[in-house]
Amino acid sequence: MLNKIVTARHRPLPVTDQDIELRMKAVGLERQDLENIISLKKTLEPRIDHHTDAFFERLAQIAGEASLFARQEILEEAKQRKRQHLSALMSGNYDRDYVEQRIDLATLYSSYGIQARPFIGAFQHLMQSIGNDIYEQLRDDPAKAFACYRALTKVGYFDVSIISDVLVAERERTIRHQQEAIRELSTPVLQIRDRLLILPIIGVLDSQRAKQLTDDLLGAIHTNRAKFVVMDITGVAAVDSKVANHLIQTIAAARLMGSTVVVTGLSAEVAQALVALGIDLGKIDTTSDLQTGLEQAERSLGYRMVRADPVAP
Repeated sequence: MLNKIVTARHRPLPVTDQDIELRMKAVGLERQDLENIISLKKTLEPRIDHHTDAFFERLAQIAGEASLFARQEILEEAKQRKRQHLSALMSGNYDRDYVEQRIDLATLYSSYGIQARPFIGAFQHLMQSIGNDIYEQLRDDPAKAFACYRALTKVGYFDVSIISDVLVAERERTIRHQQEAIRELSTPVLQIRDRLLILPIIGVLDSQRAKQLTDDLLGAIHTNRAKFVVMDITGVAAVDSKVANHLIQTIAAARLMGSTVVVTGLSAEVAQALVALGIDLGKIDTTSDLQTGLEQAERSLGYRMVRADPVAP
């Protein structure tokens, strides 16, 4: 089941024949290197389990808190993929399928909390373990042992370049998703009545977040056919000229879509800053607090608040 899940994930690293060729050139892999690697197959294949254990023992020392080590079945899946990796590593054939297998393996690592730095440390330990076997088996021919280990190291660098790129790309993707989630949580557009939306803004309002705010608000106006929006900025400590102009443009865009925006919770500090910046606030409806803004919006939409009779004791 896990195999299917990991294989079905998105491809975090584009794979092209040109990219593979460039990576091969970067590590200096030549035909003689391939022949030397293939000659090691009979020597190293019986030791694949040993080298796999060496890799994960070192990885556990460096990144033992990762969720990869929390579930035995996940760890066994990772070990099985590492065995397949080592077997393919000794084949001398590093085509697109080989690269895609490396990407799948890296995606599995990333899914369970392994980052680039601990992976590289464990991989270096793995290559040392393999190197010890090579020098032991070819101790009568040290020149051959050196050439074979050097060739295998080149493929190791090739693999590390791929897996590290995937781990970094996946980490950056996770960070982007977290930032998007935070932005969505910090600027929710809420419908509180038919045709009435409220947009509470809390925290630092930079240009990027202001743009996201605009996109979300205009989308909500269209979806809910809103006629009135209360934009509450009580939780905004400061705005600069770019953000202020962006808010004004957002209000203008909402007006073009048939919706009126009233800004509430304008603090004295923000008001003074806007005046000092020379921002034209003449076409913006403002109120001192959120309650007043909601009451104004409800009156404009035809709602009438009626106090209920007190319940008799």
